[in-house]
Amino acid sequence: MSCDFSLAHYRELLQAAKDGGYRWTAFGQEPQPGDLILRHDVDLSLEAALQMAELEAELGARATYFLMTQSVFYNLGSSEGRRALNRLRELDHGVGLHAVWPNLELDDRFDAVVAWHNPNPDYMSEPVDGAVNAMEPPYFEPQHYRSDSNQRWRHGCPHDQLRGAEFEWLQLLIHPEIWVYPGETMSETMNAMLDAERDRRRELLAEDRIDLS
Repeated sequence: MSCDFSLAHYRELLQAAKDGGYRWTAFGQEPQPGDLILRHDVDLSLEAALQMAELEAELGARATYFLMTQSVFYNLGSSEGRRALNRLRELDHGVGLHAVWPNLELDDRFDAVVAWHNPNPDYMSEPVDGAVNAMEPPYFEPQHYRSDSNQRWRHGCPHDQLRGAEFEWLQLLIHPEIWVYPGETMSETMNAMLDAERDRRRELLAEDRIDLS
C-alpha cells in the first residue's frame, strides 16, 4: 500500500478505520472507546471538500467540515458557497465554523462547534462560549490526535494503527485539498490546485458572458 496523499489512499484509510471497528462520531459528547471523530479544516477549496464528502458518503463515513466565513479563497455567501453548504448537509456531514481569531460568526449555517484557523497555542484550546472548541479537552489529547497538516504526518500514516484498532479513540484532522489535488510535495499540490482553479474561473467568466475568444 502506498501512503501517498490521494483520494485512492484516503479510501484505504477510511476502510482501515472500518476494519478496525471504529464508529464515526462528532463533537458534542465526550469521546468513548472506539470513536473516530473525522474532522476537515477547509482552508482553500470547497470543490475539494465536496469531492471528499461524496467519497465518505459512499463508504458510510461521516465527518465534520469546518468552513470559513473570512476566507480569501472562497465565499460562503456565493452560489457556490451555498451549494457546498447544502450538499454537505444532504450527505449528512456536520458543518462547523473555521474561525479566524478573535472573530466568531457562529450563525445558523453551522453546528455549535469551532476550530480556529492557524491558531496560536495561547488560545488554541481555550473554551468558547456557546460552542465546542475542537481542540479543547476532552476532544484533543496528543495520543488521540493525528493531523496531515502541510502534507506531513508527524507520526506516520495512521492506516495500520486504525486497522489494528490501536487507538482507544481518535480525532483525525484531514485537509481535503491535500488529497484531491496531485503532488508529491505541498508545493506541487498547491500548484495543481491553482491550475484547477484557473480552469474553474475561466468557466465562471464564460458563464458571466465574458468574451474569452
